[in-house]
This record gives sequence, C-alpha cells and structure tokens, in this order.
Amino acid sequence: MPAQPVIGVLALQGDVREHLVSLAECDVIARPVRRPEELAEVDGIVLPGGESTTMSRLLETFELLEPLRKRLADGLPAYGSCAGMILLAGTVVDGRPDQQQLAAVNMVVRRNAFGRQVDSFECELPVTGVDGGPVHAVFIRAPWVESVGEGVEVLARVPDIPASGAAAGRIVAVRQGSVLATAFHPELTGDERVHRLFVETVRAA
Repeated sequence: MPAQPVIGVLALQGDVREHLVSLAECDVIARPVRRPEELAEVDGIVLPGGESTTMSRLLETFELLEPLRKRLADGLPAYGSCAGMILLAGTVVDGRPDQQQLAAVNMVVRRNAFGRQVDSFECELPVTGVDGGPVHAVFIRAPWVESVGEGVEVLARVPDIPASGAAAGRIVAVRQGSVLATAFHPELTGDERVHRLFVETVRAA
C-alpha cells in the first residue's frame, strides 16, 4: 500500500464533492470514479449518499456494475453512506424490482426507513471504532438495517430513547471485512472520523 492510497468516490450521482473533500482531509488521494478504467486504479471506493435506484441504473449505463461487483468480491475496501449502504446490501426491502445490488454486506436494508415524517433526523451516535465521543449523525430519508447475517459487525444503533421514535434501537452502521456502511451522512458534518476509520481499513487491506 502506498503512503497515500488512492480512494475513489463513485461519481454518478449524489454527495460526491462532499466525500472528496472529507477524504482529502485524511491524507489520501481522492478521485471521482465514472469509468471502469478509473475503478481499476483505486485502492478503495466510496459509494455516496444520493438516490439508490438512480445510482443502480447509472452503474449499468456506465458499465460499472459488473466491474464493481468483481472488485468487491476480490476484496476491494468500500464504504457506503445512505444510498451507498443500500447498494452494498444483499437484500433491500421497499426497493424497485429492477434495482441492482452489489451484495457486499450480508444484511437486509429497508430503503427510506426513516420515512417522510422524519426526513431529517439527527442524533448523537456512539460508533464502534470511532474514538473521541459520539458522532453527530444526520439521517436524510435514510435506510436502516433490518437484520444482519454471519460475519457482519454492528457498529452503531440509534439510541433507544423516546425521541428516536420508530428508529429506536435500529442498526445504522455495520462492517463486514473491509466493507463499511452507514445509514447517516458523515460527509455533511465536517467530522472526518468515519472517513478516517475507512481509510484505516484501506491501509490495512
């Protein structure tokens, strides 16, 4: 692994610029990825927040779906936030019938789980592996994890308090091997600790 690993951000739709800025603060080379040849050059990949069904279609349009699946199967470290978490899941509840999954994490994710009534839910969230106190987590029409299978480590759950409503106790951050996923958007808060956790995963791969 070079001193500065190259980490790509899937740049088809969503919070691309915000992830590039966060990664640049973590002493890595951050690059947008839109073509298979760009994917081939990265040491890790970030799948940003956005609209998961749109991103799924664009992966096919840009001929990235199968190359990305192959690289993930071969051990490419990946991090998905919000829509990225949905794409990384093996199974999605309330997704479109034609939605493509990367199946990099053995989990069932419910799309738009927080619902329109809670379009922007925020809380202080302890995350395993992230030092320095809780993360300020921003959920925007976010998914949550319904269940996890063998090999998946749960890193965070929504606090089980009345203010959390139906989201109380739900799984919102996971890790399986070198793949990390969160239902929230750390790229929107200026707190790079989740990105640093991913960069550590890339360096260790």
